[in-house]
Amino acid sequence: MSQQLLFEELSPSQAGLIRESSSDGVNTWLNGIFMQGGIKNRNGRLYPINEIQAAVNTAQLHIKESNGIFGELDHPQTLSINLDRISHVITELRVEGNNAIGKAKLLSTPMGNIAKELVESGVALGVSSRGAGQVNEDGGVQGFNFVTVDIVAQPSAPNAYPTTVIESLDMAKNGHNILELSEAVKHDPSAQKFFKQEIEKWLNTGLFAKRK
Repeated sequence: MSQQLLFEELSPSQAGLIRESSSDGVNTWLNGIFMQGGIKNRNGRLYPINEIQAAVNTAQLHIKESNGIFGELDHPQTLSINLDRISHVITELRVEGNNAIGKAKLLSTPMGNIAKELVESGVALGVSSRGAGQVNEDGGVQGFNFVTVDIVAQPSAPNAYPTTVIESLDMAKNGHNILELSEAVKHDPSAQKFFKQEIEKWLNTGLFAKRK
């Protein structure tokens, strides 16, 4: 069996991400289920718990050596991490039962600032693991090589077609403003007010689903 790219999304309800803030309000974390094992997912693939445990063990070593694992806002269809789309750093990953429970800090990057504002605005965020491995005829995954977990967003309606953050920004009239302001807030705190206003406009266009 040859290796193939594996992207496994967990919906907001499956991931159950919880937002946490530092006592000084400077940093924002998301924690919840990052990967699931022992059950067949909607892609028809099943990750045995030993594969999840091995992935977590490798990730923990990486976190210890590099102080974290970078992830993106929305996932690309490659294993490479795009520096211009990094939104968070995974600081913790552990196994609880059949699940890999993770914790990620949202960064003050353009995509990290967008993710923070989406969370503040009540948007339902999910996660998507990214890696490679072999899949047998029954859908069982072997030799899973974990790369990272990305943050993804989906409409709250179960039958709605998922519109990604990047695609929505490209379609929105004020998408360029949002990207510029997401960069500006790193250097100019006064830009935060305008950034929030542009995010709210974007959410209200209907191009992106907001959790009510």
